[in-house]
Amino acid sequence: MVTGTAVGSVPRLVVAAPASGSGKTTVATGLMAALSARGMAVSPHKVGPDYIDPGYHALATGRVGRNLDAYLCGAELVAPLFAHGARGCDIAVVEGVMGLFDGAAGEGELASTAQVAKALRAPVVLVVDASAQARSVAALVHGFVSFDPEVRVGGVILNKVGSERHEVLLREALEVTGVPVMGVLRRDAVVATPARHLGLVPVAERRASAVDAVRAMGAMVAEGCDLAGLVALACSAGSLEAAAWDAGEALFPDPLAGPGGPRPRTPDVPAVVAVAGGAAFTFSYAEHAELLAAAGAHVVTFDPLRDEELPEGTSGVVIGGGFPEVYASELSANESLRKRIAELAASGAPVAAECAGLLYLCRELDGMPMCGVLDASARMSERLTLGYRDAVAVSDSVLAAAGTRMRGHEFHRTVVEPGAGAFPAWGVRVPERRVEGFVEGAVHASYLHTHWASAPGVARRFVERCRTS
Repeated sequence: MVTGTAVGSVPRLVVAAPASGSGKTTVATGLMAALSARGMAVSPHKVGPDYIDPGYHALATGRVGRNLDAYLCGAELVAPLFAHGARGCDIAVVEGVMGLFDGAAGEGELASTAQVAKALRAPVVLVVDASAQARSVAALVHGFVSFDPEVRVGGVILNKVGSERHEVLLREALEVTGVPVMGVLRRDAVVATPARHLGLVPVAERRASAVDAVRAMGAMVAEGCDLAGLVALACSAGSLEAAAWDAGEALFPDPLAGPGGPRPRTPDVPAVVAVAGGAAFTFSYAEHAELLAAAGAHVVTFDPLRDEELPEGTSGVVIGGGFPEVYASELSANESLRKRIAELAASGAPVAAECAGLLYLCRELDGMPMCGVLDASARMSERLTLGYRDAVAVSDSVLAAAGTRMRGHEFHRTVVEPGAGAFPAWGVRVPERRVEGFVEGAVHASYLHTHWASAPGVARRFVERCRTS
């Protein structure tokens, strides 16, 4: 439920592409940086479950990068979550995912950039890798313009253009489409953004060089693109009367009754929920911390790479995703913190872990000791596990009652080999049915990344358990 202020006039623009690898992240991040450098308050958004690109968006804008995912959150929350992030901004830039019309496998337009563009009534600028084509670019653009008339492609940015002559050929070809060219980026104008097995290296791991990269993206877009034209296109977005999502209202939709019951009195001493951060644990949605705080928690971030103790008074721990396999030796070396987390879990305090957090709670990761909360070992694998998941809780836990349905996303190259003693967390269909994750005492650990805005009761249940454990 959302009852906040409607945001109907925020100029907004979706940066999309025919396929992955076309340059969306460079253009979207560069556009955010270029507009921010001109004094505009820019609201950054990313379609889909990506955690890494929003970190670069945040560097470019100085604001939290927020995800818009119609699969994880439901299509009905796309506009409210957008409005929540865009409050007080001059313009919003939404970076798409994969190709414009690509979404959840076998689900039509669900979770696609096109679906989000339509939900936001936002025009699209198409980033095209023109490096190996000339006149054919017109056929490609025409196809994307005409495929779904409800998606308005308002401009094209040509990326990896080889020469002035190449640019002339591309512009001449595109004249017949009626779609204006709003930018041209040269083939040699490449900004260094290092990547590894799961995508770009997160900002938290390379902040100094990431700042330089974002600045370079902004300069490249400012030089090669028609910023005034792009702003004008954003201003042509349709009216969006979406009530902004609010964590408190999502948790307690009716002050007198309703599913959440009356809003509780804020306790004199709120439960301290320690949320893992730092370079090893960079995957989290901003709404999770907002929901925990609205449920009455005092949210404190700790870094398992550096902090030898949990925050004072910790009554629950949340450990999200990231790259513990990259930092396994450093995480293992911090024996003091590993012991504190194991002791906290043994005391019955709630612990919620996703993906990287799951690996950290195991006995070992690639032979190196971890927290030992779970009787399981983890190792790197050559196989990539990737995709959306429909899930149902198969065990009562600190996050959900058995039978609770949620949607999630898996993205990892690791394998966990369980021991004994734990119950599974989720039953998933992928498309074969299987059980996944661990529920043991007050510990809930799983590979599944979930977005709590889709099920706010998860945060309320977790904080309530923190108070009573």
